[in-house]
Amino acid sequence: MPRLQRIQYENAFYYVINRGKARSTVFHDERYYDAFLKTLEESHKRFDAVSHVYCLMGNHYHLLIETPRAKFDHLT
Repeated sequence: MPRLQRIQYENAFYYVINRGKARSTVFHDERYYDAFLKTLEESHKRFDAVSHVYCLMGNHYHLLIETPRAKFDHLT
């Protein structure tokens, strides 16, 4: 079953956190951190989002993201 459409609101802030299964390590070395940051940069370009702050830990991450323009998945 596909996931439900995620609705974004103009100038909204989203706090995003994700943790490894059973708190396992997700960033094993610098390559993992670099790949995550590159993917984050690409997603910001694609969805016109702004990262205000992020924190990458060994087994999880935190993001504070703003969406200046509302953009919906079905329009991308």
